[in-house]
Amino acid sequence: MDTIATTYGKRELWALLDQATTAMSRVADNELSQAGITMIQGAVLYFVKNAKEPVIPAHISRWLFREPHTVSQLLMRMEKQGLVKRTKNLDRKNQLRITLTEKGEKAYQKQIEMRSIGKILSTLSTEECDKLGARLKKLRDEAVKELDSKPRELPFP
Repeated sequence: MDTIATTYGKRELWALLDQATTAMSRVADNELSQAGITMIQGAVLYFVKNAKEPVIPAHISRWLFREPHTVSQLLMRMEKQGLVKRTKNLDRKNQLRITLTEKGEKAYQKQIEMRSIGKILSTLSTEECDKLGARLKKLRDEAVKELDSKPRELPFP
């Protein structure tokens, strides 16, 4: 598996993936700042809004590949901003449930109206998007295997 003959070497592919991710993240951050949120806050809003079950901080930590204490601090800041509400879980009192506030819902709506990332991705055909998505999922899933001893449940694909 170490001898792949491609136009790009592994290091070049890694560098391109990192550059594309970083550049697109900066574009997204610039646009999201107009809604008063950061990209990571936008990701939290997205996950909370689209989760099929009640969201707890541990879910967010796993989904975002962040340490629990980092997510805890992020959620406290978001609560102070009025974007989310942390309430005691009725089923397990030592757990918090995360829900969107009205302000969080509005920020989420602004986020899904973002144009820049859609514009960038529109340079790819439908077939290219499908292939890219499948390959990114494959890379993500393999990286998750390296990180976790047991399979990690993720909220999408």
